[in-house]
Amino acid sequence: QVQFVESGGGLVQPGGSLRLSCSYSGINFHQWPVGWFRQAPGREREGVACITDTYEITYVDSVKGRFTISRDNARQTVYLEMTNLEPEDTALYSCARGMYLGAYHYSIREDEFRFWGQGTQVTVSS
Repeated sequence: QVQFVESGGGLVQPGGSLRLSCSYSGINFHQWPVGWFRQAPGREREGVACITDTYEITYVDSVKGRFTISRDNARQTVYLEMTNLEPEDTALYSCARGMYLGAYHYSIREDEFRFWGQGTQVTVSS
């Protein structure tokens, strides 16, 4: 059974940093792309970053230069390092597994992913 568990969220002041973790339960983690998404109250879920099995990385424009996605296949974990956080980054952050292998370029859309975790809350406020 495939399962993701997110952790690392919390309350941080504007300009602060957090590192989120996404731990995977299942087989063949190393071959699957993983994406981070976020959903703020009253808004649709938004793709934030994605990393493939070949370490191709995609970010949404609003986090480029501030967020870094990485993966540790030995620990079956994907990380999202977030720096220079802004109040607009406040949301529930969750991760999911990409559906497509091989030469597929992810746009970080919801319909490209499945097996969603429950999420971890990030609140940026002074």
